[in-house]
Amino acid sequence: MSAPTIDRIAQARTAAARESWAEAYGLLRAHDAHPSRALTADDLTILADAAWWSGHVDESVAARLRAHAAYVAGGDHRGAGLASWWLSYEYEGLGRPAAASGWLHRAHHHLDDQPPCPEQCFLAWTDAEEAAARGDHAAAVAATRRMTRLALRSGSPDLLALSRQAEASVLLARGRRAEALALLDDAMCAVTAGELSGMFTGWLYCLALTQCMEAADFGRAVEWTNAAMEWCAPPWTGRPADAAAPASGTATDEGAAPASLPMTVPTGENPFRGVCRAHRVEVLDLLGAWALAEAEARQACREVPVDCLESAAAAYYAAGDVQRRQGRLEEAAASYAHAHELGRIPQPGLALLRLAQGRADAAVAGVDLALACRTDPRHDLLGRARLLAARTEVALAVRDVPGAAGAAAELEVLAGDVPLLRAMADTARGAVALAEARPESALRLLRRALGGWLELRVPYEAAQVRMLLAAADRAVGDEEAARLELGAARAVFERLGAVPDARRAAALLTGGARRRLPGGLTAREAEVLRLVASGGTNKDIAHALVISEHTVARHLNNIFAKLGVGSRAAATAYAYAHELV
Repeated sequence: MSAPTIDRIAQARTAAARESWAEAYGLLRAHDAHPSRALTADDLTILADAAWWSGHVDESVAARLRAHAAYVAGGDHRGAGLASWWLSYEYEGLGRPAAASGWLHRAHHHLDDQPPCPEQCFLAWTDAEEAAARGDHAAAVAATRRMTRLALRSGSPDLLALSRQAEASVLLARGRRAEALALLDDAMCAVTAGELSGMFTGWLYCLALTQCMEAADFGRAVEWTNAAMEWCAPPWTGRPADAAAPASGTATDEGAAPASLPMTVPTGENPFRGVCRAHRVEVLDLLGAWALAEAEARQACREVPVDCLESAAAAYYAAGDVQRRQGRLEEAAASYAHAHELGRIPQPGLALLRLAQGRADAAVAGVDLALACRTDPRHDLLGRARLLAARTEVALAVRDVPGAAGAAAELEVLAGDVPLLRAMADTARGAVALAEARPESALRLLRRALGGWLELRVPYEAAQVRMLLAAADRAVGDEEAARLELGAARAVFERLGAVPDARRAAALLTGGARRRLPGGLTAREAEVLRLVASGGTNKDIAHALVISEHTVARHLNNIFAKLGVGSRAAATAYAYAHELV
């Protein structure tokens, strides 16, 4: 090759080493456009990495295939094995499992008989994930510890941090929370200190944020979400120049084992930004920054790579939750539908939406089915806890107090000493105690729940607890305390834009003054209508009001006549439209 050609390739390698991927991509692609100018296997790997970072996933795959062929031709099994592993990962992300399986088999073919080397870390990681998926936790731990030994031997900070994260994931699945979080903290120290390459930095942010939310560790989720978004913020230049490391996908010695994670995003953007933003939406939702959460959800859906659509689904789901609580029910239904289209079961949000629409039967069925489908809480502790909390709320809405008590009891067992789950469990148990006419017990549990939510700085749930506290205060005759709780709850709901809840709090604050009922309904007829809207049958209503079913039928005839409706569904819609429920 001529000197100018050599200079361009050297410039591309230097650009890749400092993670100036657009520059490296332009230089190598221009060189590769000339058939007579062959790239080495290592240069093809750099081209694959640079193409991925620049948003050209097809070119990334094509270049990596050529790199594998070049490594094989040169007898470099380590280089070929690593290229095979990354091709397996790429194809898996692109929804081609058969191709992924084939390339993983090739990676084993190239690497299994080699002496200990950094490339084998990736195979050990895959072994750990496969063992965890089939429930063989001992094999999963053994694989992650083999990964750690290889990483320590290689001296690679990237691989060592990844091995710590992988072991943390396995330990969390086994319920060994303290050990797992200590390992995760260790890995994330390297991330936040800027010690890792850009690829592993983004990778570990995404994995750690998922683990924190699933483990209900809200404090870590807030801290690392903020750090991730700072790292993703434009203009993005990768890792600091003084922390640069080799970026090619091969390792020429045990101290060099860089890699790549194929995805696709608009050219020039950080590919991890959309995934990190989707995690941020969940955090903003809990913190009560709803307007920002909804805006960030829309942005995340535009940025998420095509092989990480589960993050877009999570963003749509979070937006649906915001819209539902603000009373924007049609928009919430559309958001939940988008989440479902992208593969997420939109529960418990959809069940709570159906409850708000007066479709109590659909709410019960939806949350029960979701609970049946998610039987292992260790996989997603927060997900199951949210389903149980919703099951408690839905059961109480249809006057199934035993069902609510059962869900609250399971949530209590699940919560342990995790602050977020503890607040959820105390809220559920306090609501059940109130329904069971045990106001003193309800007050004790709800006050503890309120303290938990306030300490976590989660305003909406804290305001909801205040509404329950007000009911308990009134049940024991403390009207002043009830009014204080209602006033505080109303202020929070108004600030958040939770219109239905704010109206309910306002109505309860003026509860001493009886308002005229719409449609000429009597107080008893309004009570019957509320029970109908909650999904009660004539038998249920008769039992609740201690009257005969014949009397219930007579009241219903009067209600239908006064409201000009001909069905229970129409009467339910009227009740919600006129805020009788």
